[in-house]
Amino acid sequence: MSRLPNSNESWVLGLDEAGRGPGLGPMVMCAVVLDKPGERHLTRLEVRDSKAYGSNEAGRTIRAQLAAHIEKISAFIAYEVCEVGEIDNYVARCELNVLEREKAQLLIARAPTCTRMIADGRTLFSPLCVVYPHLEAVDRAEEVHVAVAAASICAKARRDALFAEICSRYLPEFGPLQGGGYMNPPTRAFVTAYFRRYGSLPPEARTSWPWPDISSCLLPKAGLG
Repeated sequence: MSRLPNSNESWVLGLDEAGRGPGLGPMVMCAVVLDKPGERHLTRLEVRDSKAYGSNEAGRTIRAQLAAHIEKISAFIAYEVCEVGEIDNYVARCELNVLEREKAQLLIARAPTCTRMIADGRTLFSPLCVVYPHLEAVDRAEEVHVAVAAASICAKARRDALFAEICSRYLPEFGPLQGGGYMNPPTRAFVTAYFRRYGSLPPEARTSWPWPDISSCLLPKAGLG
């Protein structure tokens, strides 16, 4: 999604992701390009890192509303969704950072030419500075660059929506799925219940993540050898 750039304006591209850490569900990377009026507008709205809005229903609603607004006023916005199979393949090679950099390059290639590009994560994205000399790889970039904060919100809102679809699929059989897919007690309880019923992980679970409760399910019962 984009609108034609005005060559007299400076453009800034922000990159961020959501869902790198959960054991359940996809990871989403987003690129947002803002012109100067867009930057000023979102700064006045005090747009912040997506985590600042919380993980409850109110926070998800605010992020969804902000993401819809950002999509309307941004010069360009695009997403890359990494499903669990792709994540597992890269993790097996210890290349999760490589996956993020490859997705970032796909987004940059689709975006209009920008005078600045800022990505969240110095260690993660610094290797791309060889390819893009004007790329700035910054730790906690969403705290100081509104384009990155906007990308953070949009990535998280998209992941929230995708995870809500997962929740709706399992609601009739397992009840509400809490925890956002992170490795917390509600997520582990759901995955364990699924495993006990079907003898496998849910298809939305990352097999490359440790599932200690599943390991205990595989232990032989006492007295049965």
